[in-house]
Amino acid sequence: MSVYPQIRDFGDTGFGVAFGDGVDRAVNARVMALHAAIGDAGLAGVIETIPSFGTLFVQYDPLQTSRADLEGAVRAMLPGLQATAHQGRLWRIPVCYDADLAPDLADVAERCKMKPDQVIARHAAGTFFIYMLGFMPGLAYMGGLDETLQLPRRSSPRVKVPQGSVAIAETMTTIYPWESPGGWHLIGRTPIRLFDAARAAPILYGAGDEVRFQPVSRQDYDTLAARVSAGSFDHAALELAR
Repeated sequence: MSVYPQIRDFGDTGFGVAFGDGVDRAVNARVMALHAAIGDAGLAGVIETIPSFGTLFVQYDPLQTSRADLEGAVRAMLPGLQATAHQGRLWRIPVCYDADLAPDLADVAERCKMKPDQVIARHAAGTFFIYMLGFMPGLAYMGGLDETLQLPRRSSPRVKVPQGSVAIAETMTTIYPWESPGGWHLIGRTPIRLFDAARAAPILYGAGDEVRFQPVSRQDYDTLAARVSAGSFDHAALELAR
């Protein structure tokens, strides 16, 4: 049986602090607690800390600190770490579930023994927790998918998934921020730009945030897409008050 937390090697200028494996909110709460604690401590030489499902990656500048000194400071934080419930930001993301933007919706409905409208309703009813960002800038692994919608990934991944595609697989949902290969089931699309290097904060959301999906008509989707393309849409307006 593995004993946690564990310090794991990641390259020559970083290490990971692992609190567990798999997808577990309690484990992730400890990851986020250490993420916050290191940020608050202002430790010399820390470049960034990157949360994942069960591990926090710590990257440092070897010209400002040593692995031994930084690891010692991080280890000293672990006994008193308080894994309180993390409350990040809450986002409402508009999604159009029309058939031409949701090529797998009918198949998902059939495999889950539902009608497409039921799949949409259950997906839109969820509040999804972002465990981590990965695979490409802005792609969030969001947990909390309704059990009745959980399916394995596609047996044949697509070579090209359109930007903005909303997808589900296993216990999660995500949005593809770029056109890319992908093996998740595509059930909708958002016109929102999840990554924009011109913004002060290029990635819209982060680990610890939550997302709700708002179904919109094709007309509203096209209107929003035009505003996003023209640069007149305020992405900050997608954040909801807690």
